[in-house]
Amino acid sequence: MDTQIVIMAGGIGSRLWPISTPEMPKQFMDILGVGKSLIQMTVERFLPVASAENFWVVTSERYVDIVRRQLPLIPSEQILAEPEPRNTAPCIAYASWKIAQKHPEANIVVTPADALVLRTDFFTNVIQKALDYTESSDSIVTVGITPTRPETGYGYIHSPKAVPGTVVKVSEFREKPNLETARAYLADGHYFWNAGIFVWNVKTIVSSLRTNAPQIAGVMDRLAPAFYSDAEPEALRRLFPQCEKISIDYAVMEKSPDIYVIAEDLAWSDLGSWGSVKAHLPADANGNSVVGGDVRLFNCHGCIVHSAEARTVVLEGLENCIVSASGGHLLVCRLSEEQHIKEYSA
Repeated sequence: MDTQIVIMAGGIGSRLWPISTPEMPKQFMDILGVGKSLIQMTVERFLPVASAENFWVVTSERYVDIVRRQLPLIPSEQILAEPEPRNTAPCIAYASWKIAQKHPEANIVVTPADALVLRTDFFTNVIQKALDYTESSDSIVTVGITPTRPETGYGYIHSPKAVPGTVVKVSEFREKPNLETARAYLADGHYFWNAGIFVWNVKTIVSSLRTNAPQIAGVMDRLAPAFYSDAEPEALRRLFPQCEKISIDYAVMEKSPDIYVIAEDLAWSDLGSWGSVKAHLPADANGNSVVGGDVRLFNCHGCIVHSAEARTVVLEGLENCIVSASGGHLLVCRLSEEQHIKEYSA
């Protein structure tokens, strides 16, 4: 099986300011203090499925050098530089059209760069089952995460026939719900978090984009003659911004009749907020979680402190707060108000 891994790494992670900034977004940061960035952990997670020369990274022009530094084993010609962000459908189309030229029989896994998966053995098994399915069919398989709480920050996938670890037909995709609806999804037992991980044959995704997103497919067809040549950068800057700005969910997943899901409890998180980061860090007896050097807490409870750059941090009397120092910026914010960080830092 010719398996190619496509990592989407163009986002800026603004909800994790100040450690995630447009200059150095969260996928390139050691968010959890483990000595590896999130994109490095993503590559590591997929190495049992494909070798490093079969990895592709689609990112912004401004992050290409960071990707090269952090992922030296990935061929430099497979680090694809978007001249401007156009959402996930054009991102995936660009990688797919390029892969199709050199690997016309490839199976492709598309994944975000910045998620966390703790049950990596289960994850490898899930991806391999999905690849086995798409190798012999024209189906699209998405990875569902068995929910552990009534989460309102994720989209959901519904499949009444779902059995853990088995590929089954998707009934529908649902947008981020309110709390009451999320509780109903959890109680139902057949709704799963949408992890944004997709598995398909290259012929399948190219065909699906031609059918469901013909404008984007048309741009890719005009761009394709320049692939793997000195003309590609200029053609990309000229043509790629013409792509419709649309997610792969809207462009393909919600329109295609042949979508399947394989669901499992993978201990997954998108690490999209300070609260989700805190949930994956060890805590002291008072519920405080710390990443960084000399942090001294007095009468503090339920806080997350991220201070890799500060020499000494002393805090007293804080309850359920975020404290983060990075790049000359300091954030002190109640965890309950973290949804506003994007506004505060604008």
